Amino acid sequence: MYVILSVSILGVLIFVERLFALYIQNRLNARSFIRQVVTHVENRRFREALDMCEISSHHPLGRVMKAGILRANRRDTEIERAMESEMLASLLTLRKRISLMALLANSSTLLGLLGTIFGLISAFASISMASAAARQDALAAGISTAMYTTAFGISVAVPLLVFHHILSNRSEKILIETEGGATTLLVALTGVVREIRAPNSAKTDGSTEIAS
Repeated sequence: MYVILSVSILGVLIFVERLFALYIQNRLNARSFIRQVVTHVENRRFREALDMCEISSHHPLGRVMKAGILRANRRDTEIERAMESEMLASLLTLRKRISLMALLANSSTLLGLLGTIFGLISAFASISMASAAARQDALAAGISTAMYTTAFGISVAVPLLVFHHILSNRSEKILIETEGGATTLLVALTGVVREIRAPNSAKTDGSTEIAS
């Protein structure tokens, strides 16, 4: 019982810490942020776009888009690789300790079953040593203790599974928003870079024709 109680306390502490990290520290209006950053990029205001990303660097979206903008003059593959690298680092941070919630939920269930088995063993052992009149009471007490242990283990496991589901959904939503922002930014950067290079290419071609 005390082990299961320790598991429940640990699970609640992890849930509160992750809840604060995912819902408070990573709070950001992703759609509005992406639109503003992409607008700055399309208008070639890269400094303003970087400033916005720096302000929102607490969120994976800000860090990923910053990594892409810093490499705006590189090839598309380099931009994409930089954003993917930053996204991978963010993924590890977002999902930190979330899998532990599922482990604790499963552990509390198994510990409850283990307590049931030990309770039944203890009950039958007490029967063998008790008098005929006391056997029924000893058996009832042992089975009752065993059932309470199982019930306690399951009552701890169910909330932990719910907590795990809440945290997993939130981290997945943040990752989807970040992937969408990275894709949108890559398209915008590609278009802007092509526009910048096009006049240079035209000048080069014109000078070649004049020279010939």
